[in-house]
Amino acid sequence: MLEYQQQFIQFALDLGVLRFGEFQLKSGRTSPYFFNTGLFNSGASLDQLGQFYAQTMINAGIEIDVLYGPAYKGIPLASTTAIAYSRLKTDLPFAFNRKEAKDHGEGGVLVGAPLQGKVWIIDDVITAGTSVRESVEIIRNAGATVAGVVIALDRQEKGQNELSAVQEVAAQFGIPVLSIISLANIIDYIALTEGDGEKLAIIHAYRQAYGI
Repeated sequence: MLEYQQQFIQFALDLGVLRFGEFQLKSGRTSPYFFNTGLFNSGASLDQLGQFYAQTMINAGIEIDVLYGPAYKGIPLASTTAIAYSRLKTDLPFAFNRKEAKDHGEGGVLVGAPLQGKVWIIDDVITAGTSVRESVEIIRNAGATVAGVVIALDRQEKGQNELSAVQEVAAQFGIPVLSIISLANIIDYIALTEGDGEKLAIIHAYRQAYGI
């Protein structure tokens, strides 16, 4: 685990974005932790979040021409990541889509920079992969290349089969999926800061049952 990943986990804990307890998921599973990116809801927290996304991309050494944020959550994520990336490395254009096509003015479903070259999708998490699939179609229809996806957290959890939602997206589209942190990082962080204990044992048991 890298230093910025430790900092991100503490940042998420401080804001209540990452919590521990018992949480009922849409899948019906009872998870020992919950991650709610909707709580990055202030100017300062969003600014800091963008720096973590940008750092993840810079650390991976990837080539980027355009950042793309799927409506709605991806719009502020792509915006703040572009700002942070410009501070840390270089200026990047970004774009996002509308949920409904505009029939006046410039029209269409896209707002922002033209989609061209290597486009990276910025999102919060991948649950069912629906948002990514829609984004891939939009980007490819614009004549650009989907280079990959960056998310905040990879739960590393099985979906409907033995693969996780992240692995399914990576396999279906042949693209990398980067994450700021993963469940493995959270486990390492708990072990580092709290040592072995009940919390760690519960998360290990959950991962044993549902992890990839």
